[in-house]
Amino acid sequence: MKAVPGQWDDLIVRVASGVVIAGVGLGCVWAGGWLFLALTVVICAVMLWELTRMLDDAAPALVIAGIGGLALLIADLLPPGFALPLLIAPAFVGFGQLRHRRATFAVFTVMILLAGFGLFVLRDEFGFIWMLWLALVVIVTDVAGYFAGRFIGGPKFWPRVSPKKTWSGTVAGWVAAALVGWAYTAQTGVGAQIIGISIAVSMASQMGDVAESAVKRRAGVKDSSNLLPGHGGLFDRFDGMLGAAVFLLLVEQLVDFPPGLP
Repeated sequence: MKAVPGQWDDLIVRVASGVVIAGVGLGCVWAGGWLFLALTVVICAVMLWELTRMLDDAAPALVIAGIGGLALLIADLLPPGFALPLLIAPAFVGFGQLRHRRATFAVFTVMILLAGFGLFVLRDEFGFIWMLWLALVVIVTDVAGYFAGRFIGGPKFWPRVSPKKTWSGTVAGWVAAALVGWAYTAQTGVGAQIIGISIAVSMASQMGDVAESAVKRRAGVKDSSNLLPGHGGLFDRFDGMLGAAVFLLLVEQLVDFPPGLP
């Protein structure tokens, strides 16, 4: 296949930045406890800052991000029943501050804080191995989609919203996620249902990515911010994890997780 000029221009910066991000993230995931708690709170607060700036640059983004981060921090230290109102409250605060696109802000704010809460619960209840599984599913979905989309190409997934995403990259992400699930069945003794769950989590990750692309398209911006070289902002980098984490909260209520383990 003939290479398209410029299609690999961002690869070196993207890979170098991604390695640093992955190293810091995996280190905090392995450590768990307060270090991982701090990581999730900071990431979610920055994502709220980016979201607010994209939707309404006149809104007090730092204040809203600070309130959201504090709410998540307190929620992570409380029983879930008491945590839930705190995870939703920042959406009401921002709803009163933004001049427009309030519904979009409210929906994504709740999703961001629920995802942060879900990640902390997953790490706390299931340990490093299963937090690593979630991260691997999201990472391989993104990587496989990136390379398959450029090597294979083909029909676009949703060109009006995300012009670079192809069906070949989308399906490649599902296959890569299934391989992660299969590897976990071989190494941990978990049931084969983890393969299906891995594919579903991959799909949720892609939906998070597409949803964030739709927000950027509506806001008229290319990236959520310029904090991460080659990746844009934290929202650009963690949009897949956002969808995956929220979906996993639902999965845990529908099936035994991890499936097949006592």
